Amino acid sequence: MTYTRSALLATLVLAAASSLAAQDTTKTIDQGVRVGITYTPGVRPGLVVIPGPGLDSLRAIVQRDLDFSDRFEMLKLPPTAGLPSDAFRPGLAPPPLNYQLYRTLGAGYAVELAAGMGGTLIRLHDVGAGKVLHEATMPFPDQADPGFRLAAHRLSDEVVRWITSTPGIASSRLALVIDRRVWRIDSDGGDITPLTGAGEEALSPAWAPDGRKLAFTLFAGGRGSIVLLDLSGGPRATVPSTNSYLNLTPMFSPDGHTLAFARSSEEGTDIYTADVVQMCCVQRLTVGRYADNLNPTYAPDGRRLAFVSTRAGLPQIYAMASDGTDQELLAPFDYGVTGSSNAPEWSPDGARVVFHREVDRSPQLFLLDVAGGRVRQLTSAGRNEDPTWAPDGRHLAFVSDRSGRRQLWVIDVESGRIRQLNTSGNARLPAWSRRLAGASLTTNP
Repeated sequence: MTYTRSALLATLVLAAASSLAAQDTTKTIDQGVRVGITYTPGVRPGLVVIPGPGLDSLRAIVQRDLDFSDRFEMLKLPPTAGLPSDAFRPGLAPPPLNYQLYRTLGAGYAVELAAGMGGTLIRLHDVGAGKVLHEATMPFPDQADPGFRLAAHRLSDEVVRWITSTPGIASSRLALVIDRRVWRIDSDGGDITPLTGAGEEALSPAWAPDGRKLAFTLFAGGRGSIVLLDLSGGPRATVPSTNSYLNLTPMFSPDGHTLAFARSSEEGTDIYTADVVQMCCVQRLTVGRYADNLNPTYAPDGRRLAFVSTRAGLPQIYAMASDGTDQELLAPFDYGVTGSSNAPEWSPDGARVVFHREVDRSPQLFLLDVAGGRVRQLTSAGRNEDPTWAPDGRHLAFVSDRSGRRQLWVIDVESGRIRQLNTSGNARLPAWSRRLAGASLTTNP
């Protein structure tokens, strides 16, 4: 989330659409390690969601989620592919799975969904071995229930975990600003919901680690207060001492107890923290001395903060201890070759920091290897800014105008695959949640 005081309230126009299959030019993309799968590097295992009676909406969501995980080559089949004509007649048990058919189609795994006693039955088949690897039952709300999509996303994440030993990201959500309001959107682009009123002006949404609250800046009376929004419907709360001046770019600590934010006044912009459990204890971490300091982001262990500072001239990425000591340049830069660096966010594993940096007057995404101090450019097509990490540490959401208008996009940093999340209006400043809690699967004996 990037701001300078002179451009803070600038209106950025964003609108609709391009192909979900659009590609980006990436540089030095590392090959990832997928735990639990035997595969040839660069080749994703084939996966099929088996057709069946009913549950069409659930299968469609799961198919899309597994595709968007970027870990599998998804195979799409017609509704009754390879099955006898009477396979789905009422009262008949499902026919045995035709493993040979799915092997011929190139599937390594197959996901079977069916209505069962106590919920939805999920089976994962190892097509090569011709056997069931996992079987579980999950209680499922009705399709009209607001919790249906999240339950479907959690099912998808469990399938990813069964195959790779790491859960997927489908059950996470993004918060973003569209036309000055904060909205929430599912990771697949569905179920977009406004969280602030039509007459309000908001910026900088940030998720609490448990996904139950959002912090954001709310403008009113010439000031910017930081508000905590209870997503379960509870009352809003204003962070102590933020009723004056301009307070922006909030970020929760990993334990959710502390909120770091920037405060801009006549003296400059500096980073503060507040205890948002006790709602007290505001502390100042930086002293500008004619420089601006903003955009704090916590390392996952909570011991360090990365942030933006203009102390060297153009904004660049610095780091400090969580108490404000040991401030130092974090991301090296080439003076005169690249420009301002903004919007840092620490990766979930702590190994990298993503940010955007001006290249030929156009913002592009960069990744910093924290241990080695190496910086590499990730994007080059269009203007790309305000990146935010998915909970798997391999996907990023960001804002780009590559389709001709500024929109929300997601990139898999391991493969370079990129897709667009369609939103109407002027979208900006995305923030990706952790995986959200919901109904659990019960493993069947």
